[in-house]
Amino acid sequence: MTEMSIDQFRLKAEPYYRPVGNEVDLFEAAYARRMPVMLKGPTGCGKSRFVEYMAFKLGRPLITVACNEDMTASDLVGRFLLDKDGTRWQDGPLTTAARIGAICYLDEVVEARQDTTVVIHPLTDYRRCLPLDKKQELLQAHEDFQLVISYNPGYQSLMKDLKPSTKQRFGALAFDYPEAELETEIVAAETGVDKEIAGKLVQIAHRARNLKGHGLDEGISTRLLVYAGQIIAEGVDPVLACKMTLVTPLTDDPDMQETLEAAVATYFFA
Repeated sequence: MTEMSIDQFRLKAEPYYRPVGNEVDLFEAAYARRMPVMLKGPTGCGKSRFVEYMAFKLGRPLITVACNEDMTASDLVGRFLLDKDGTRWQDGPLTTAARIGAICYLDEVVEARQDTTVVIHPLTDYRRCLPLDKKQELLQAHEDFQLVISYNPGYQSLMKDLKPSTKQRFGALAFDYPEAELETEIVAAETGVDKEIAGKLVQIAHRARNLKGHGLDEGISTRLLVYAGQIIAEGVDPVLACKMTLVTPLTDDPDMQETLEAAVATYFFA
């Protein structure tokens, strides 16, 4: 693996991230020991941005995998491919990260099948190795390699949860949406809208989050607030921008849409 190929996984600019608690210090301590880390929290609360920020801060390449139910172990580990010269082995993202000493981030890991996630087990204990059975190779992970996973425990069904044998291989950091003042600062910084508008968006989100479990599976995420602010910054009427980004994506239920639109109207008037 050449330096150029490693560099393609390095972040070129520092991602914007505002610490909420002591998560930065805790992650740094975990990385110092190369401890696998699990990030738990609701959709759009900043878990992926946090991993990007930490990879940049630590000066490590980052390889991110968006997990899904169709993902196989070969998608993570690698497979043999046919080309004009015959067959050749191609590393998967997990194998690449283990070889070059990258942080490998498995986003929403419970979306993958349990028989797929089992392949990470040898990388998450004292062995720090990855068996490549098809290639008959036992890959010893680079000394700088770290595995990070994320998932939303409040959204998963019992059929889509991590096995205890997997959970207990990780240290865990719990994430949630920031306090109103900090979230307002984040939305303003990410979108360019003034703090008054950002604050109104955050207040709408807080109202919607109270409806979780009462008609909504998830509340309005910080990510959606950023989308709303970006559309408003483009000159779109705030009511229309909020309907596009905070109401329509969240629910198809007409009554719940009306409830959310009423919350928007409390702060923005058409």
